[in-house]
Amino acid sequence: MRYIENPFDCPVTRAMSIIGGKWKPIILNCIGESALRFGKLNQLMPAISNKVLSNELKELEALGLIERKECKEDATRIEYSLSDSGKSLMPVLHKIASWGNSNEAQKIISTMTK
Repeated sequence: MRYIENPFDCPVTRAMSIIGGKWKPIILNCIGESALRFGKLNQLMPAISNKVLSNELKELEALGLIERKECKEDATRIEYSLSDSGKSLMPVLHKIASWGNSNEAQKIISTMTK
């Protein structure tokens, strides 16, 4: 067993501090390989408020996981897409999703809801 004095020396803690939380992994997964506008993200996640979505997008952009692109047309259109760092997370998120669909995860969830 390894003693970790500073939790941010733990790679799992470091990763979870970046992508953890309720909405960040969902937003990253929704954006995936395509650029999406705010309204489309809001449609894909009806349970998230506009304020929270806006704040989460700003945080993900500040972390360098997504890119915000303004498209100058008749009306300014803003699209969000994954950066290279964000794209590098997708295999990890897919593995987490796979585990979340497993029987083991279902057993854990069923004990939590009792």
